[in-house]
Amino acid sequence: MAQGMNKDIAVLSVVEGDITTLDVDVVVNAANSSLLGGGGVDGAIHRAAGPELVHHCRQLGGCRTGEAKITPGFGLLARWIVHTVGPVWKGGHKGEAELLASCYRGSLELAASVGARTIAFPAISTGVYGYPAAAAAEIAVRTVAGSRLVSSIHFVCFDASTRRIYKALLTDSEPA
Repeated sequence: MAQGMNKDIAVLSVVEGDITTLDVDVVVNAANSSLLGGGGVDGAIHRAAGPELVHHCRQLGGCRTGEAKITPGFGLLARWIVHTVGPVWKGGHKGEAELLASCYRGSLELAASVGARTIAFPAISTGVYGYPAAAAAEIAVRTVAGSRLVSSIHFVCFDASTRRIYKALLTDSEPA
């Protein structure tokens, strides 16, 4: 069995709060292509992780939309940060769904490559990138459901309305 590979399907959960405070193996950063920090989740993760993060990210040479790169967690409780660049919403006909799904797949693969068992995802692309929250959540849940790469996947929502979207999707996807 590959490193990080579990025989059981990952447990999915929803958390409302600050992703930077979670004690998980990996937090996912909804990054911009420079990987040097920005607003929203990206800025919060950079502030919480400390100046070592931006120094390390400078050496990575950026990241393309739909791809992911990994760094140490530095000042976070999480051991690792996976930085992924989600698509900017352009109406849904420019490959946004596949790029967003690729963010989730790539993040899980990088997490597994370092032996992570727990991962926390923000609602990638739903902030300033404008991806509709419900559509983004459907892609997120559909993409990671059934994963055996980690044992626990947390969807971390900044607000109650996003949490309700994820909760409804997870309730609908539970076996009868």
